Amino acid sequence: MGDNAVDASDRHYPVVIVGAGPTGVTAATLLAQYGIESLVLDRWPDVYAQPRAVHLDDEVYRIIARLGIADEFAAISRPALGLRLLDSTHDVLAEFARDPGARAHGFPQANMFDQPELEALLRANLKRYPQADLKGDVEVIDIATHGQGPVRITAVGRVDGEQHTVTADYLLGCDGANSLVRSRIGATMHDLRFEQRWLVVDVETSADLRQWEGVHQLCDPRRAGTYMRIGDTRYRWEFRLHHDESAADFDTIAALEPLIRPWTAGAATAELRLVRVTEYTFRAQLADRWRDGRVFLLGDSAHLTPPFVGQGMGAGLRDAMNLTWKLAGVLSGTLPPALLETYEEERKPHARSMIGLALNVGRAMTAGGELGRLARRFIVPRMHLLPGLRARVLDSATPALRGSGLARTSWRRRALIGRLCPNSLLDNDSRLDDEIGAGFAVLSTAALTMAQRELVEGRGAVVHIARGELAAWLRGHHATAAVIRPDRTVMRAGHDVAAVCAALPEFHVPTTVRRAR
Repeated sequence: MGDNAVDASDRHYPVVIVGAGPTGVTAATLLAQYGIESLVLDRWPDVYAQPRAVHLDDEVYRIIARLGIADEFAAISRPALGLRLLDSTHDVLAEFARDPGARAHGFPQANMFDQPELEALLRANLKRYPQADLKGDVEVIDIATHGQGPVRITAVGRVDGEQHTVTADYLLGCDGANSLVRSRIGATMHDLRFEQRWLVVDVETSADLRQWEGVHQLCDPRRAGTYMRIGDTRYRWEFRLHHDESAADFDTIAALEPLIRPWTAGAATAELRLVRVTEYTFRAQLADRWRDGRVFLLGDSAHLTPPFVGQGMGAGLRDAMNLTWKLAGVLSGTLPPALLETYEEERKPHARSMIGLALNVGRAMTAGGELGRLARRFIVPRMHLLPGLRARVLDSATPALRGSGLARTSWRRRALIGRLCPNSLLDNDSRLDDEIGAGFAVLSTAALTMAQRELVEGRGAVVHIARGELAAWLRGHHATAAVIRPDRTVMRAGHDVAAVCAALPEFHVPTTVRRAR
């Protein structure tokens, strides 16, 4: 299979990952941080060059930081200043300004970027970990499972045509919307009844367009659209296509000008370089099941969402963050295999909720024809009068995880369990994530007894005495202590410190593995 090819047939890996997009590379990196070897197979020889995702929130930025590339990502991204709603004449209906500074998770709540640049960072970072082996130009053509035995993966080199097989304890299908892995395990996509054809345009220019540095949503039922600045010289537009149109109708700057001129009037046509124009069909779909024995689906293999709230790529990174530490615990023998059931139990409802939010936002901004347009003219400019609505529009927090043994909630703790803990700035100017590492932690406003500390540390967790903002967060949720999972989700909380400590599972992070920065 060439220089990138699988070295030999019949080699065994703890984990094989099909697909080296953001989800697959994130999963491989997180596994490597736990000392788990993986093989990543991808059909492309290098990063797929076309820009796709352009936004991630502060929760996903926190995952980026866990991978060790927060500073590098900051250098290629820019915070967005909020959301501006425009009518069909481009008058501002409403503006929701956002503070670009760091918030509860330590990073800006909305961040614009170019996906190929991010993928290049992810792959360069993966090379720091000898536990991960990425092979490109390799087409996976089949997978086979045999009861509780290893998964067998057959792949062929796209250059030399040589066929190889490897086996794995677990297989992660991160191979996108047309997933081979999904088809092989017999899972199907459930259609959530949304399908729209949109034109996606990327333009580069050094000219100053003199536009407000946030997302512009054009609320026009005749031609809904979105504008975003995604870099120092890069801009993105998305427009809904009419039934008789295609991307070929807009393949030059001259053809695009009637659409983009409201934003580019200050620049000469010669100053605009068309990077890409393509058609995407935005869909809302959810796989009926995300697992078959030792095979799991992640990212677009498991869910597809319209882009209206910018959560498509981030959902895949959330999948990887949720599953990898559980896999690491099972493979190391400290967590029971039954806990792997919590992956779909937790992530599927969360993904469904975010897809529903995207659908509601898209419909609210663009649906309803002339009646909808008139309603928006009346309602949207008065939205700020509704108590708490402005804060809700700008709030990047996503729903809590529910319904699993690792995020079991009661009505008294419903506001806390299943949510991410804050990544607070500590007295030593570091953040909580830097202090507690990649394993479990117990946060407490009260000092632990010697026996409690020995129990916690004996199970591989870190004790952190909460002060300042963290202490206020616990007290504000009527808790003295909380168990924080490796993915920073609150697993257990309450006033009974002994009971909180006793709920902690055993999970050890290898001391020889590089800690996340």
